[in-house]
Amino acid sequence: MAGANGTIEDLSFTHQQFFKVDFDAVTSTKTAVAALIPLFFIYVNCVMLFALGSKSIFHETPRYILFGHMLMSDSVLLLVTTIMYAMTLSVLQMTKAICTLLVFVSHCTFRNAPLTLAVMSLERYVAICFPLRHCNIATPKRTCVALGIIWFLSSLSIVIDIIFALIVNPNYLTEISYCTLEKLFIAKWQTGKYEGFDVLYFVSVAMIIIFTYISIMVTARSVSSEKDSARKAHRTVLLHLIQLGLCLTSFLYTTIERTLYMMSEGNSSIFKHLRFLNYLLVLLLPRCLSPLIYGLRDDAVRPLFKYFFYRSGKVRPSVNVH
Repeated sequence: MAGANGTIEDLSFTHQQFFKVDFDAVTSTKTAVAALIPLFFIYVNCVMLFALGSKSIFHETPRYILFGHMLMSDSVLLLVTTIMYAMTLSVLQMTKAICTLLVFVSHCTFRNAPLTLAVMSLERYVAICFPLRHCNIATPKRTCVALGIIWFLSSLSIVIDIIFALIVNPNYLTEISYCTLEKLFIAKWQTGKYEGFDVLYFVSVAMIIIFTYISIMVTARSVSSEKDSARKAHRTVLLHLIQLGLCLTSFLYTTIERTLYMMSEGNSSIFKHLRFLNYLLVLLLPRCLSPLIYGLRDDAVRPLFKYFFYRSGKVRPSVNVH
């Protein structure tokens, strides 16, 4: 069948299958951890978004518009991922229309963060290397256009899969099945396309960020006679490279899962534990920590975040955006 028409319906990948789960103490603990961690960071992100929304200056500054978009995307991703993880544990079936919507949202938000980070890097590059033209180049309107391009690029691969599925099977959306991304993979070439897009995202974003921040470091050292300014620029470079690493590590999730399955040698019990660790450390935690690291380092966002998170003090902090 696969050789005749190019489909992969008969190919059995255990790492794509659902496993029957016995809810013992260990499983219940893992489930609680997998649910509570993202819910806590969703709350943290919402507080940070509320802090950004409390001051009009944040709505008019491109880098904070981009940061707010990254917070929103990661929060939605964490929520949808938690929902899909719960459905996996409960072995719940649903119509493919609902599943496709969940997969579409998770796919797009999953790829939004590194693309947004690349645009943030370009914005900082313009601000430092071309300060006199920054106000004309990086405007709120152009930032919104950039966000539209980000959504287009992040959705391109999954939209191709959805259209292809509907062409092959017009009744696709009305069928009942388990909900995974792989259910959209009808033909072999889709798996290669999926991995190809991931490599393209990884290489493109990495090249953009490395180029822009090398340029920023060179400019900072050449125009400033103070070593402190150069050191501050160096710390900024390291922070964003760490963020890049956190975001792009999650792109290796599927590859790591395949490797873990081969390492477990078909033992489903061992693989389920390894799969959970992979989900927690590679997919979940990087998306939890990246926005938090960026937000708490920002001198304008940090006081407002502390004010709303702890409800400390009666006077709302003032904002000084540089």
